[in-house]
This record gives sequence, C-alpha cells and structure tokens, in this order.
Amino acid sequence: MSCQATGRKSRVLPLLSKWLVMMLVVGIMPLFPVHQLPAARAVSQITIDSHSDGAQVEAGQVIISGHYTDVYDIKLIVNGREQLDTHMNNLSGTETGTWHAELDTSRYHGEINLVARGLDSVTRYGVTTPVKRIEVDNPGSSPPLVRIDQPLDGSLVEGQISVALSVYALNPVQTVEVRLNGGSWNAASGSGENYEYMWDADSAPDRTSSIEARAIDQFGNVGRSLTVYVKNGEVIPEEMVLERQDRAIWIWEKAAYNLFLNPGSRSALKAFADDTDTFDSDSVTTFYLGVFPYEGIDILEDEPGKVREFVAWAHDNGFKVHACIAGGTVPPYFGALTPYHELAIREMEKVINYNLSSAANEQFDGVNVDIEPYILPDFRLQKPSVQLQYLDIMEQLIARRDTAGIALPFGPAIPRWFDSNDPAKDITWNGQTKWLSEHIQDMSDYITIMDYRDSAEGSAGIIAHAQGEIDYANLIGKPNSVVIGVETLDIANSGDPETITFREEGRTYMESELDKVYAWFSGNPAFGGIAMHHYDSIRWLPSAWGPGGVKWAVTPEDVTPPTAVSEQPSAEAFDYQSIILRYGRAFDDSDIEEYVIYRSTEPNFEPDSANMAGQSRNLTYKDRGLLPDTTYYYKIAAKDISGNVGPASEVASATTSSSSLRPMIISGMNIAREGTRSKVTLKVCDYETGEQIVARVYGRFTFNGGKYVELAPDASGMLYAHSEALPDAAGEVGFWPQRVLSGDYYWASAYDHPRSTTVTVSWPIP
Repeated sequence: MSCQATGRKSRVLPLLSKWLVMMLVVGIMPLFPVHQLPAARAVSQITIDSHSDGAQVEAGQVIISGHYTDVYDIKLIVNGREQLDTHMNNLSGTETGTWHAELDTSRYHGEINLVARGLDSVTRYGVTTPVKRIEVDNPGSSPPLVRIDQPLDGSLVEGQISVALSVYALNPVQTVEVRLNGGSWNAASGSGENYEYMWDADSAPDRTSSIEARAIDQFGNVGRSLTVYVKNGEVIPEEMVLERQDRAIWIWEKAAYNLFLNPGSRSALKAFADDTDTFDSDSVTTFYLGVFPYEGIDILEDEPGKVREFVAWAHDNGFKVHACIAGGTVPPYFGALTPYHELAIREMEKVINYNLSSAANEQFDGVNVDIEPYILPDFRLQKPSVQLQYLDIMEQLIARRDTAGIALPFGPAIPRWFDSNDPAKDITWNGQTKWLSEHIQDMSDYITIMDYRDSAEGSAGIIAHAQGEIDYANLIGKPNSVVIGVETLDIANSGDPETITFREEGRTYMESELDKVYAWFSGNPAFGGIAMHHYDSIRWLPSAWGPGGVKWAVTPEDVTPPTAVSEQPSAEAFDYQSIILRYGRAFDDSDIEEYVIYRSTEPNFEPDSANMAGQSRNLTYKDRGLLPDTTYYYKIAAKDISGNVGPASEVASATTSSSSLRPMIISGMNIAREGTRSKVTLKVCDYETGEQIVARVYGRFTFNGGKYVELAPDASGMLYAHSEALPDAAGEVGFWPQRVLSGDYYWASAYDHPRSTTVTVSWPIP
C-alpha cells in the first residue's frame, strides 16, 4: 500500500528527511524508529510563564503563555467560570513545547485566577498548574456587591417588613431591586450604600419565602445577593420521604435543554424510559436532570416556566425528577474548593428558589450533586485539604436546604472508593475520623455510588464495591439511601473501558449483570436502586455490537425531519488548522440527535455525505485538521434520533491563518480480525507529496474493543496495533485515530484518505 499525493507540489524537502540524512552522514543514525528511542520520561507538567503572580495587566486582549512537557489538549481556566482553548506550539513533533491563550481582560476588574490544565501524554489523566493571579484595573467592568442585611436569614417575619440592603459599587448605580419568591423584580429606594424595600409579609402567610436582591450599574454590570429565607406564620415542616429511585438515569445539559426547549424530545424520553421489552430491562422512574447554564441560557433563571412545564409533564407521566447540580464552576470540580464555594451555594439556591416559587406538581423531587473533587490533583497530593473543603461545601449546601425548610432529598454522587481508597479514608472532620463516604452518608439523605465496573460479582465487582456503603446506611438507619450507578459511556479516551463500562459488552450483558445486583441486594433496606450513566450513551448502546445487535428505536417510525437551525451559523478561524462554528437550535417532533456539519472550499456547494465534516451534540463545533490560508464554507443541518435530516442552513465561511508547519494525513487505514483480536494498520504521509513519513500515532479501538494504544511500525513502515481479546461468535470493532505527531508537521485530519474518522469490521456468528 502506498501513500498518494493529494495536495499541491512539494515546496521543500521535509525537514524530517533532512534530519535523517544528517544522522546517516555523521554516523549516528538510530537502529530503530525515532519514536521508539529508549529514554527516561520527563515528568509531565504545565507552566504559566507570561506573568508573575499578582502582576498588573491592561484591560483588553492579554496573551497568557507558558511551557508544557508531555502534555496535550491544554485549556486555560479563568476564575473557575470558563475554559479557553489554547494554541500549542510543539517541538519537533513531540507533545512538549509552548502554549498561549488570548484572554479578554476587559470583562474583568481586580484579581483574575488562572489555571492551565491538560492531559498527560501517557496516562491521559489531568495535569494542572498552580493558580496564577493577575490584576486588572478596570472598574467599568466591576459589578456591584449586594447584601441583604435585614431580615436575617432563617428568621420569622410578619406584617410590614423592611428589606434592608447594602450596595457597594465602583460605578454609579442605576437600579436596585428585590425579588420575592421568584416573582418580578421590584425597585428598592435609597442611595449610596443603603437601600430599602418594604414588603408585606402577610401576603405570603404560613410559608417560607425567598428574598433576593440585585443592583445594576450604569455600564450594565449586575451584582446579585445570596438568598435570604424567612418564615411567616405557622410553617408546617414538610416530611422528608425518600423513595426508591429505581431505575434512575442521568440526563446532562445537552439532552436536558432539548427536553426543556424542544417539547417533542419528551416523547422519545418517555418511550425509552417505559420500554422494558427491547432489552428485558426495568423501566426508568427517576431523572437526574442537569440544570447548569448551557449554550448561553441559565434555564432556572432565564426560563423557569420551561422547567415547570417539563417537571409537571414528568410527574403526570409517573416520573420523579431530581435537579442535578455541581459546583457552579467550569470545570465543575472547582466548586469543591473554598474560594468557589459561593458559586456552588448559588447553584443550590437556584434549585431551592425554583421549588419555593413553583406549584407542588412542578417541584423537583430531590437534588443530585456531582462535584467530583477527586479530579483535583491536590485530592491526593495535599490530603486532607480538598477532602475537608469538599465536606464543608456539602454541609453548606444542605444547610441552605434546611434553612429554607423544604423537604428536598439531597444526594451526592460519589466514586466507589470513598469507603476504602487511601486518599478517602480516615478523614477527621467535625471531630470525627471516618471514611469520606461515611461523612457524606451521615449528612446526606442518599448517595449515588459511581460503581463503575462491568461485572456484578467478584472482589472487584459492583456488589463488592457497594457493600460497605450499603452496610453503613443500615447501621445509621437510612433506608433506600444507596443508589448504585453503572456506566455505559464510551470512556476509552481517558482510561481503559475493559473493566469500567458496559460500553464494550452491550445492553444484554449489562442487564444480566444488573439482575445479579438486584438478586444480591433484594430485601436490603438500604438499597435504593440502580442509576444508569447516562441517557445519551445508553440510548445509543445496542444489545451487542456486531451482526444481530439490536439498537433502541422510536416506534412508530418517525419520518418527519427536524426544522432548520433557528440562527444561521457563524464561522471564525481559531488558527491555521481550525475554525469555530456557532449556530442556533433546531426543533423536532421527537429528539434532536446531533447537528451535521457540511464543509467545502466552494461557496455554492450542495450538502451531502461527500462533504460531511462531522457531527456535534452542541450548538458549537470546532472543525480541525484543515489547511492553512484556505477559505472554508459551511452549512449546518439537524438530524433527529430516527436519522431524518432537516434542511441545511445558509452558508458561513472563514479563512484559516498561515503556518510554517506541513500538513500530514493518515492513509490507507484498515482494520481486520486477526485471531482473537483485531489489528489496525495505517500509514502517515506528507499531504502535498504523498511521501510516507515517520510519525507517532495514538488512537483507540471502539465498540467491542475500546483500548487506547500507540501504534508501532512493522518492517515496511506500516503502523499497526492490536485490540483486546474480542468475542468469538459475533462482534464489531472499530478504530479512531486521536493524535498524530511528527517533526515540522501537523495532522490535517480533514484530508485523511479515505476521508473517515473511523474504520470498522464486524464478524457474524459462524
């Protein structure tokens, strides 16, 4: 198999070839491929070098930069609220070099906290920098600080109440407003730092009321207070009833916002949840519903009526709904850290305030909290600092619920090893030394164990990993309080799914293992059921991969395509080989599965399978692997879960920037069954000349495979790798390249030949 020249004529001899010639001339040519030279591996790390801690910067575009060693996919995290893509300049085709990001500081005033995070080249686990703090003197972007001084949080009120506010602002304040029980915003009177709003508390008798305040300055900056909860009259405490959550399913924001904003999505959810025949499974009864802001909408704040419609619909159809929140940060696990606790509290208060302002049939049945502090490196390196901060915020979130006096079951999602792993055990908090799981169980109403294993039995199985939490729940007298979560997500990019997820084995095998879990814990008072992670991934999971595998489908067949996108796409070049697309939501009588991205170098192209660039579940898409100095044209169409594709959008275009790097492509990728495993083979070529080049290729097997590998060269230079052992009778395995590295080159993946991100092979039962 030979590489084919697919681009323009060669400009110069590739620098890698020059290097090989030099090695031959001086007599030090290695006896094995360059990428297999034995060497001691440097410790992977990232630095922020552009600014010293506390440095003053100008308001405007600021370049944040640093170095990295054996790291890829670096993001810059700003104030725990947003992640910026970075430009990574590698050295000679390695994952070591310099990086930079463009930060618009005109949106900030005062201290800005920066953390760079990437993935280790070998382990693919997170690598982060210490916090770097910079300062910007930009008072025009400073929001007012607002505090409710009276009445006091948790107090009893009656009659005419003065809601007293303190407002601190660097800019002239335009309005100060108060909102009661999620109603309209009403103007407060006053000036300077002191404002007042008179409220007739008798208008809300015998209930808990929420009081919020906000101030808006002349530049439109908005400052919000935390919520104050007060009780008026005889407020009868609600009885906390914790029902079994069997089965529960996580529905993250990508799917949840479809359910809120595209009512047709609910028909697909109900059909899926009620279906017990396709896979001989139990029905889904409980939704853990993501409500964090997504694609520019804060659903609980901006569109609470849409949430009420969905929750009422769910209740009318026999489902329970728990709001699923995290730390109020991006990434969510930053909410475990004390500096970000207020953001987590605000997320909890939004759920509480929503319930207080909603009718009984519109209220959430619980709150599932997924902060996952163990992703932070200091969870292990600085034990027990992060553990204690995490316990503190859990206690504060529960305290907000208790102050409001509502019966809202509180349930953190915790990993299976919080009752045994060394960084989790023997944590002294509030004068007691216990496993981390026990501290959490003591204060929470329920827990959902992320018991991510693909077998029920054995010392490393689902049952064994849940037994400790089950036993402790019985010891402290909390029935129905341990929900066992299982994984169906395709997680091979971050770990080997061989033992973690049911993705490889399929739904039929998963149900057989869950039957064993049910049998073991049948009649156990603490067992609260099984939760599946998550709606998107399990909806795609067949009974088994390969011929004869059955996938879930909507019945009766849906033949109506989605609408066009509601906002025409925009395109913006990010660098020499990537363009960022943004577009509006489409709508369907069922659920939108994804958005299809069509790409061409011709403005008047017809969108079809030949020019399909990719798919996205989001309302944004980053098209990668393009050519420098090239104008690309795009059209977007929505596809529903039955495969119907809606009308394409109008065209959007952008032109990539220049680069001295040469494009390389993968050529002739093929996969075949070889004994008990599958073997992938491919070559890497110079895009312009078709010349085969030396490169390092990383990728992962999919479907029955799942293993992440680095390909090795054979005698002819063909790169290859083997999957894990595969089923004997029937199956399907694919391969998905992830990273391609070679000196003075970059991977122009959009031009791989053939143009396919994956190849697959399946084999039938003999």
